[in-house]
Amino acid sequence: MERGKTVEEHPFAQYIRILARGKTKARDLTGAEAEAAMAMILDGAVEPEQLGAFLMLMRLKEETAEEVAGFVRAARASVPVPDDAPAVDLDWSSYAGKRRQLPWYVLAVLALVQDGVKVFMHGTDGHTPGRVYTRATLEALGLPVATTTAEAAGQIAQTGFAYLPLEYLSPRLEEIINMKPVLGLRSPANTICRLLNPFAAPHLLQGIFHPSFMPIHQNAMRELGEARAAVFRGEGGEIERRPNKALTTRTVIDGRMGEDHWPALLPEPQQPVDEDMAVERLAAVWHGDDADAYATAAITGTLALALHLLGRAADQQSAQEAAEALWAGRDRGRLRPAA
Repeated sequence: MERGKTVEEHPFAQYIRILARGKTKARDLTGAEAEAAMAMILDGAVEPEQLGAFLMLMRLKEETAEEVAGFVRAARASVPVPDDAPAVDLDWSSYAGKRRQLPWYVLAVLALVQDGVKVFMHGTDGHTPGRVYTRATLEALGLPVATTTAEAAGQIAQTGFAYLPLEYLSPRLEEIINMKPVLGLRSPANTICRLLNPFAAPHLLQGIFHPSFMPIHQNAMRELGEARAAVFRGEGGEIERRPNKALTTRTVIDGRMGEDHWPALLPEPQQPVDEDMAVERLAAVWHGDDADAYATAAITGTLALALHLLGRAADQQSAQEAAEALWAGRDRGRLRPAA
């Protein structure tokens, strides 16, 4: 740099300064500031050093619901969705992966789709070693994986279901999630991605791992104006019921926040651990060749949560009964959405 030359401040520096001005002057971002900051990040208009600093400052203080809502608005605006995309009933995010039990939620989703519910799934994979993710599961079962939102829209129109990996939905957010091994910690991207809901489905179901994040998700969903949404601690952080544990869901129904308490479905308090994690067992359970009591309870329990959110059951008992009937009536010969 030449002596005496003035260097202009980078436009993104203001957002780092807001978060890092010390104990007495630092503050949270407003929703508008969060949206503007994330828009710059997604546009690639920040330096790598700025991105790392920003993400870790957010991690240190923990994001607020208002900040999350602002981040999500910017992320939604960056995702190209066809104007003629079909209506989606339920948005289903899948970002955690499974390591103790197989992804039984995949069978719950396929049962919902066979029953006429249009579901859009999105997620990522491979960021945590030793886990089974949705994409690999669908591919092992011979189910298609979309590579664009237009392709996903076509699959939803044809079969009622589509799964789109984050690397195609939002490559920049995928890049940020994959920074965890470098930074050593999760970032707000993990929350943002779960709330993307790019097809504006009126029902949003969320599974997370850390219970302390439930109020943030709940308040962010209200800030975002979600019509019917629920968040709970899912098995491994996925949208899957732990049937041997009682459950609390945090909900947003037409702007009103609430809680629902669901009893355990199995008497044994200890969750069994699947040492093999053989994805092929999903097909065996679907076809009825493997009568796994834990798997059945996880599937029907997850279905009950979805049916209750969809307004197809008035209370927990009727939701569970409807879920068991739906599961029993599935087309066991066709492990795929109806074409």
